[in-house]
Amino acid sequence: MGRRRTRAGTPATVALERAGVAFEVRAYEHDPGAESYGLEAAAALGVDPARVLKTLLVEADGGLAVGIVPVDTLLDLKALAAALGVKRAVMAQPADAERATGYVVGGISPIGQRRRLPTVLDSSALEHPTVLVSGGRRGLDLELSPQDLLALVDGTTAPVARRG
Repeated sequence: MGRRRTRAGTPATVALERAGVAFEVRAYEHDPGAESYGLEAAAALGVDPARVLKTLLVEADGGLAVGIVPVDTLLDLKALAAALGVKRAVMAQPADAERATGYVVGGISPIGQRRRLPTVLDSSALEHPTVLVSGGRRGLDLELSPQDLLALVDGTTAPVARRG
């Protein structure tokens, strides 16, 4: 896996290139009618859903934070709040998430957001040599090591995913 410049750069690909991180662009044809963007990506790319991660924004004690979990799981808000050291976390409003990150819902990347937010990666991600995250738009994923992802977002890990 090497650095590969993409014609349609996003803040995420620019941040990866600037940091000198090895990654692979994984594009697919996005279906606007898809019920789950993440499961759509896993199926389209032929990747185990446990390796495809979704980026979710929460409101925690008056500020925003990020939880990153596999697409076939749910974000455990109580576990995320505990990992962040706050009393309570609730899902952020889509408009707030888009404004804070600069990305549209369904294409929010944890990398290259407008401002750095406290970020918690589900610890299961560390079980894989590489994971996929949104590249900053629907139909574009980026494959990289979970350790590089953690370093880029200055995040922590905790068990914050739960089965539905």
